[in-house]
Amino acid sequence: MASITVGVIGGTGHQGRGLAYRWANAGLSVAIGSRDGARAAAAAKELQAESGSGTVIGLDNATCAEISDVVLIAVPWAAHDETLETLRPELAGKIVIDCVNPLGFDRNGPYAVDMPGVAVRAADLLPESRVVAAFHHVSAVLLSDPKVSSMDLDVLVLGDDPNANDMVCGLADAIPGVRGIHGGRLRNASQVEALTASLIAINHRYKIHAGLRITDSHN
Repeated sequence: MASITVGVIGGTGHQGRGLAYRWANAGLSVAIGSRDGARAAAAAKELQAESGSGTVIGLDNATCAEISDVVLIAVPWAAHDETLETLRPELAGKIVIDCVNPLGFDRNGPYAVDMPGVAVRAADLLPESRVVAAFHHVSAVLLSDPKVSSMDLDVLVLGDDPNANDMVCGLADAIPGVRGIHGGRLRNASQVEALTASLIAINHRYKIHAGLRITDSHN
Protein backbone atom coordinates (compact mmCIF):
# COMPACT_ATOMS: atom_id res chain seq x y z
CA MET A 1 0.00 0.00 0.00
CA ALA A 2 2.79 2.46 0.88
CA SER A 3 4.30 2.10 -2.61
CA ILE A 4 1.22 3.36 -4.47
CA THR A 5 0.31 6.92 -5.38
CA VAL A 6 -3.26 7.97 -4.63
CA GLY A 7 -4.59 10.74 -6.84
CA VAL A 8 -7.40 13.00 -5.66
CA ILE A 9 -9.26 14.77 -8.45
CA GLY A 10 -11.00 17.65 -6.72
CA GLY A 11 -8.33 17.63 -4.03
CA THR A 12 -8.72 21.33 -3.29
CA GLY A 13 -12.35 20.80 -2.22
CA HIS A 14 -13.37 19.91 1.32
CA GLN A 15 -13.90 16.15 0.90
CA GLY A 16 -10.93 15.55 -1.37
CA ARG A 17 -8.60 17.64 0.75
CA GLY A 18 -9.67 15.87 3.92
CA LEU A 19 -9.06 12.40 2.50
CA ALA A 20 -5.73 13.52 1.03
CA TYR A 21 -4.71 14.76 4.48
CA ARG A 22 -5.57 11.44 6.14
CA TRP A 23 -3.79 9.36 3.51
CA ALA A 24 -0.70 11.53 3.75
CA ASN A 25 -0.81 11.09 7.52
CA ALA A 26 -0.82 7.34 6.92
CA GLY A 27 2.44 7.66 4.99
CA LEU A 28 0.99 7.32 1.49
CA SER A 29 2.10 9.27 -1.57
CA VAL A 30 -0.75 11.59 -2.55
CA ALA A 31 -1.25 13.68 -5.68
CA ILE A 32 -3.83 16.47 -5.56
CA GLY A 33 -5.50 17.33 -8.83
CA SER A 34 -7.30 20.52 -9.82
CA ARG A 35 -8.27 22.29 -13.03
CA ASP A 36 -5.81 24.92 -11.80
CA GLY A 37 -2.44 23.27 -11.29
CA ALA A 38 -1.08 26.24 -9.33
CA ARG A 39 -3.98 26.03 -6.91
CA ALA A 40 -3.35 22.31 -6.45
CA ALA A 41 0.34 22.95 -5.80
CA ALA A 42 -0.49 25.52 -3.11
CA ALA A 43 -2.94 23.13 -1.42
CA ALA A 44 -0.39 20.32 -1.56
CA LYS A 45 2.24 22.49 0.10
CA GLU A 46 -0.17 23.24 2.97
CA LEU A 47 -1.11 19.58 3.37
CA GLN A 48 2.49 18.46 3.35
CA ALA A 49 3.23 20.83 6.22
CA GLU A 50 0.12 19.75 8.15
CA SER A 51 0.53 16.01 7.74
CA GLY A 52 4.21 15.74 8.57
CA SER A 53 4.45 12.40 6.75
CA GLY A 54 3.81 10.88 3.35
CA THR A 55 4.37 12.90 0.19
CA VAL A 56 1.85 15.39 -1.23
CA ILE A 57 2.18 17.04 -4.62
CA GLY A 58 -0.24 19.24 -6.55
CA LEU A 59 -0.87 18.98 -10.29
CA ASP A 60 -3.44 19.69 -12.96
CA ASN A 61 -6.14 17.01 -13.19
CA ALA A 62 -4.77 15.21 -16.24
CA THR A 63 -1.24 14.87 -14.86
CA CYS A 64 -2.59 13.81 -11.46
CA ALA A 65 -4.65 11.04 -13.06
CA GLU A 66 -1.79 9.94 -15.28
CA ILE A 67 0.81 9.44 -12.52
CA SER A 68 -1.52 7.90 -9.91
CA ASP A 69 -2.24 4.20 -9.34
CA VAL A 70 -5.61 4.79 -7.69
CA VAL A 71 -7.69 7.90 -8.35
CA LEU A 72 -10.45 9.33 -6.15
CA ILE A 73 -13.10 11.47 -7.87
CA ALA A 74 -14.24 14.14 -5.40
CA VAL A 75 -15.62 16.83 -7.68
CA PRO A 76 -19.06 18.49 -7.42
CA TRP A 77 -21.86 16.42 -8.93
CA ALA A 78 -22.50 19.06 -11.61
CA ALA A 79 -18.92 18.64 -12.87
CA HIS A 80 -18.80 14.83 -12.59
CA ASP A 81 -19.52 13.66 -16.12
CA GLU A 82 -17.49 16.35 -17.87
CA THR A 83 -14.49 15.67 -15.63
CA LEU A 84 -14.52 11.94 -16.29
CA GLU A 85 -15.03 12.33 -20.03
CA THR A 86 -12.06 14.68 -20.19
CA LEU A 87 -9.83 12.32 -18.18
CA ARG A 88 -10.87 9.04 -19.80
CA PRO A 89 -7.46 8.40 -21.46
CA GLU A 90 -5.49 9.12 -18.26
CA LEU A 91 -7.82 6.97 -16.13
CA ALA A 92 -7.68 3.92 -18.41
CA GLY A 93 -6.43 0.88 -16.51
CA LYS A 94 -6.70 2.65 -13.13
CA ILE A 95 -8.82 1.95 -10.07
CA VAL A 96 -11.22 4.89 -9.89
CA ILE A 97 -13.00 5.60 -6.61
CA ASP A 98 -16.18 7.62 -7.01
CA CYS A 99 -17.44 9.37 -3.85
CA VAL A 100 -19.74 11.89 -5.55
CA ASN A 101 -23.28 12.19 -4.18
CA PRO A 102 -26.18 13.22 -6.47
CA LEU A 103 -27.96 15.60 -4.11
CA GLY A 104 -30.38 18.47 -4.45
CA PHE A 105 -31.38 21.09 -1.89
CA ASP A 106 -34.61 23.04 -1.49
CA ARG A 107 -36.52 24.76 1.31
CA ASN A 108 -37.21 21.34 2.87
CA GLY A 109 -33.53 20.37 3.01
CA PRO A 110 -31.36 17.83 1.16
CA TYR A 111 -32.77 15.12 -1.09
CA ALA A 112 -31.38 12.41 -3.32
CA VAL A 113 -31.73 13.01 -7.04
CA ASP A 114 -33.58 10.17 -8.76
CA MET A 115 -31.04 8.47 -11.03
CA PRO A 116 -29.44 5.01 -11.45
CA GLY A 117 -26.31 6.11 -9.58
CA VAL A 118 -23.30 8.34 -10.07
CA ALA A 119 -20.77 5.51 -9.72
CA VAL A 120 -22.70 3.41 -12.24
CA ARG A 121 -22.59 6.40 -14.57
CA ALA A 122 -18.82 6.63 -13.96
CA ALA A 123 -18.39 3.00 -15.03
CA ASP A 124 -20.27 3.74 -18.25
CA LEU A 125 -18.05 6.75 -18.94
CA LEU A 126 -14.83 4.89 -18.07
CA PRO A 127 -15.10 1.44 -19.69
CA GLU A 128 -11.34 0.83 -19.38
CA SER A 129 -11.21 1.69 -15.65
CA ARG A 130 -12.17 -0.31 -12.57
CA VAL A 131 -14.75 1.87 -10.83
CA VAL A 132 -15.46 1.50 -7.11
CA ALA A 133 -18.00 3.48 -5.07
CA ALA A 134 -16.77 4.49 -1.58
CA PHE A 135 -16.21 7.31 0.95
CA HIS A 136 -19.69 8.84 0.54
CA HIS A 137 -20.43 9.19 4.27
CA VAL A 138 -17.16 10.50 5.69
CA SER A 139 -17.36 13.97 7.25
CA ALA A 140 -15.06 16.44 5.52
CA VAL A 141 -14.98 18.48 8.74
CA LEU A 142 -13.65 15.56 10.78
CA LEU A 143 -11.23 14.47 8.07
CA SER A 144 -9.59 17.89 7.98
CA ASP A 145 -9.44 18.43 11.74
CA PRO A 146 -5.95 17.58 13.08
CA LYS A 147 -7.41 17.34 16.59
CA VAL A 148 -9.46 14.30 15.48
CA SER A 149 -6.97 11.45 15.79
CA SER A 150 -9.47 8.64 15.12
CA MET A 151 -12.85 8.41 13.38
CA ASP A 152 -15.58 6.01 14.52
CA LEU A 153 -17.13 4.87 11.23
CA ASP A 154 -17.24 2.34 8.43
CA VAL A 155 -16.83 3.01 4.71
CA LEU A 156 -19.07 0.99 2.41
CA VAL A 157 -17.14 -0.16 -0.67
CA LEU A 158 -19.09 -1.28 -3.73
CA GLY A 159 -17.65 -2.59 -6.99
CA ASP A 160 -17.48 -5.47 -9.43
CA ASP A 161 -13.72 -6.14 -9.27
CA PRO A 162 -12.71 -7.99 -6.06
CA ASN A 163 -9.08 -6.87 -6.21
CA ALA A 164 -10.07 -3.22 -6.69
CA ASN A 165 -12.53 -3.50 -3.80
CA ASP A 166 -9.79 -4.92 -1.56
CA MET A 167 -7.48 -2.03 -2.46
CA VAL A 168 -10.13 0.55 -1.62
CA CYS A 169 -10.96 -1.20 1.66
CA GLY A 170 -7.26 -0.92 2.47
CA LEU A 171 -7.35 2.82 1.82
CA ALA A 172 -10.28 3.09 4.23
CA ASP A 173 -8.45 1.00 6.84
CA ALA A 174 -5.45 3.35 6.55
CA ILE A 175 -7.48 6.06 8.32
CA PRO A 176 -7.41 5.48 12.11
CA GLY A 177 -10.75 4.21 13.42
CA VAL A 178 -12.18 3.57 9.95
CA ARG A 179 -13.03 0.17 8.45
CA GLY A 180 -13.61 -0.62 4.81
CA ILE A 181 -16.66 -2.89 4.41
CA HIS A 182 -17.52 -4.72 1.20
CA GLY A 183 -21.02 -3.46 0.44
CA GLY A 184 -21.91 -5.40 -2.71
CA ARG A 185 -21.90 -4.82 -6.44
CA LEU A 186 -21.56 -1.45 -8.10
CA ARG A 187 -25.20 -1.58 -9.20
CA ASN A 188 -26.19 -0.97 -5.55
CA ALA A 189 -24.15 2.23 -5.27
CA SER A 190 -27.20 4.46 -5.77
CA GLN A 191 -28.58 3.28 -2.40
CA VAL A 192 -25.38 4.33 -0.65
CA GLU A 193 -25.21 7.66 -2.48
CA ALA A 194 -28.83 8.48 -1.62
CA LEU A 195 -28.33 7.81 2.10
CA THR A 196 -26.06 10.85 2.26
CA ALA A 197 -29.11 13.13 2.14
CA SER A 198 -30.42 11.58 5.37
CA LEU A 199 -27.04 11.91 7.08
CA ILE A 200 -26.89 15.61 6.17
CA ALA A 201 -30.37 16.06 7.67
CA ILE A 202 -29.23 14.25 10.84
CA ASN A 203 -26.17 16.47 11.07
CA HIS A 204 -28.31 19.58 10.75
CA ARG A 205 -30.88 18.42 13.32
CA TYR A 206 -28.44 17.21 15.98
CA LYS A 207 -25.44 19.45 15.25
CA ILE A 208 -23.11 16.47 14.77
CA HIS A 209 -21.02 14.82 12.04
CA ALA A 210 -22.80 11.49 11.58
CA GLY A 211 -21.26 8.37 10.07
CA LEU A 212 -22.15 4.70 9.69
CA ARG A 213 -21.17 1.58 11.62
CA ILE A 214 -22.01 -1.99 10.56
CA THR A 215 -22.70 -4.01 13.70
CA ASP A 216 -23.12 -7.69 14.60
CA SER A 217 -25.02 -8.49 17.79
CA HIS A 218 -23.15 -11.81 18.13
CA ASN A 219 -19.75 -10.15 18.58
